[in-house]
Amino acid sequence: MSNAALVPELVVSNLPNSLRFWCDVIGFRIRYDRLEEGFVYLELDGAELMLEQLDLAARQWITADLQPPYGRGINFQIQVPDLDAVIARCTHQQLPFYLPPEERWYRRGDEEVGQRQCIVQDPDGYLIRLAQSLGVRALAAAPSR
Repeated sequence: MSNAALVPELVVSNLPNSLRFWCDVIGFRIRYDRLEEGFVYLELDGAELMLEQLDLAARQWITADLQPPYGRGINFQIQVPDLDAVIARCTHQQLPFYLPPEERWYRRGDEEVGQRQCIVQDPDGYLIRLAQSLGVRALAAAPSR
C-alpha cells in the first residue's frame, strides 16, 4: 500500500500495451504487481498510479459500460523530471500530441506558477498532461473580473 493521499486506478483494455506506454514512454516504474489479477502499481518521482486489466468476470468497480476513449472529461497532470526526454520518447513512438508542448503560466493567488507541458493520450484514451515546473514569479498584472 501507499502513503499517497490520492492514487487513481485506471481500468485498461490491454495491460501489456498500457505498461509499455506508462513505463517505456512516460517513465513510470512498477512498484509492485499482481499479474495473476491483471494489476500493477506504478510510480514516478512521487506520482503513483494503479492499472487494472478490464475483466468483466472479476470484482471491479465499473459503474457503466466502458467505451473508448476511457476517462472522458478527465486529465491527469503528472510532474516529470525531464519533459524533453518524455517528448522525445513520444515522438519516437509516433504518439500524437493532444496538446503540443507549450510553456504556460497560471495565476495562483498573487503569483504565477509556470510549467512546460504537453498532453498525450494513453492507449485507452485517458488524457495525460505531462508537466515540468518553470518556477514561480510575481503576478504580471492584476486579474480582471
